[in-house]
Amino acid sequence: MSEETGANPPTAPTVTPTRVVIALCLIAPFVAMLWVDSYAKVEPTFIGIPFFYWYQMLWVLLSTSLTMIAYKLWQRDQRARKGGASA
Repeated sequence: MSEETGANPPTAPTVTPTRVVIALCLIAPFVAMLWVDSYAKVEPTFIGIPFFYWYQMLWVLLSTSLTMIAYKLWQRDQRARKGGASA
């Protein structure tokens, strides 16, 4: 029998509140864009642009922000798991 010394046994993924928030940040844009009935209309217009178009463009900005938040939370989560420095 071969015995591995110092090897860490594989562990199952851990679900934490931070990881749930990360998942929600990444899933929200997909749900918003796939639910077409919620924005397939002309009114209300914004500076003459129909709702259909400006709603989608708004989600470009929101998706960028949510992805950035998810990335920062992931970095913080990884540092906490490794017991690394704060910042």
